[in-house]
Amino acid sequence: MPTQARSLAAGPLARLALCALLALAAAAAVRAATPPAPPVPAPVPAASSAPSHAIPEGPVVPAAARPVPGRPFDPVQATEAWLAQLSPAQRARSDAYFEGGYWLQLWDFLYGLAIAWLLLGSGFSVRLRDGVERLSRFRFVQVLSYSVVYIVAGFVLSLPLGIYEGYFREHRYGMANQTFGPWMGDQMKGLLVAVVLGGLALTALYAVLRRFPRTWWVWGAVLAVVFVAFVSLIAPVFIEPLFNDYTELKDPAIRGPILSLARANLIPADHVYVFDASKQTKRVSANVNGFAGTMRIALNDNLLARASKAAIQGVMGHEMGHYVLHHVYKGILSFGILFVAGFAFLRWALNAAFRRWSARWGLRDLADVAGLPLLIAVFSVFFFVVTPITNTLIRVDEAEADLFGVNASRQPDGMAEAALLLGEYRKLHPGPVEEFIFFDHPSGYNRILRAMTWKAEHRRDFEGQVGTP
Repeated sequence: MPTQARSLAAGPLARLALCALLALAAAAAVRAATPPAPPVPAPVPAASSAPSHAIPEGPVVPAAARPVPGRPFDPVQATEAWLAQLSPAQRARSDAYFEGGYWLQLWDFLYGLAIAWLLLGSGFSVRLRDGVERLSRFRFVQVLSYSVVYIVAGFVLSLPLGIYEGYFREHRYGMANQTFGPWMGDQMKGLLVAVVLGGLALTALYAVLRRFPRTWWVWGAVLAVVFVAFVSLIAPVFIEPLFNDYTELKDPAIRGPILSLARANLIPADHVYVFDASKQTKRVSANVNGFAGTMRIALNDNLLARASKAAIQGVMGHEMGHYVLHHVYKGILSFGILFVAGFAFLRWALNAAFRRWSARWGLRDLADVAGLPLLIAVFSVFFFVVTPITNTLIRVDEAEADLFGVNASRQPDGMAEAALLLGEYRKLHPGPVEEFIFFDHPSGYNRILRAMTWKAEHRRDFEGQVGTP
């Protein structure tokens, strides 16, 4: 259940835009070895805007999660019963997949530093700067040209490792449905987005460095916030359709309850759209977002193909929670504060690094675009260190949206079913420290426990369940 705030930190598309802003488009990951996975399951068939199968009303509810008149209802036991719906092999696979991601974060960081060091130490960055200065006398053209070449070079350097992480590893764990050709096509689209948005953002950043040599870090943080706000608001409507086709959901049995839920929460939407994520992945997803007349409610075809009506309503209630609770704007504000801290760190660290290495690398001053790899390295250090903070900011919003969703949809069992679907690639029951450091969403255990706690407080509405809500 991704949010726009989460997209700023981890979404594949918005991450490209953010990485371009921070010049992290050049960073890639050395991938840690992962344990062998079970055989890849058959791809999930694509669901059209009118599902070809009968969608069940609700999931099969475990006996311990069904309130019985005159007996206590224990949310913890109900949660454990839901988790038991997955086999030990399924749990082991999702744990291995997610825990492997811990190492990937480290190798991403280290390899990004290695790329920055290579581009500076080899003289590539200085030669590129000299070349664009011969190309044009206008600083705008020089910085834009350098940024475009730099982003493409970073993409090429990181491509072999990116192929492992985004293609082979995803297939190994049964998460991907896409063949290599279409997958590579999506990467090229993402590169084009990064070149356009990243080139403009970096050009603006270096204009700030030249215009405000003493206070550039303050105005740089402001620029970063404005850019991230712009991208996060336009991406779902104007950029994501570059990667997937959106068609109107026509099934009234599915569309009607979603629009009713939207009207009940004063969300101005008259349409529900389906996007064809099944051509790429088996993951379920949805979103409710919009800006300046671009409001859109969308869910992917995997959710239609794999979930019950109760789960669909629970997921859509969660996504509407992000919209109603203004999480995108709160997220921009929260990350804005981090950007200010990050740019303050950047100013201090860049000054120290320039004193030590600028002569060796041929860098003139902080406004020299040849120093962009160094800017990347320093900023990546800051955001690597504050990863638990960024994860917590997002995780808190997700927990709030969970509570909103179960209150709005009144589908605790649907929420539990959705948590199990997400648990195919997220560790379901981590330790508290592990969740704090690595999880940008609540764990499946906590999400189901939250839903079952709500159910315990509304048990009379569910007494007499025979397996489905």
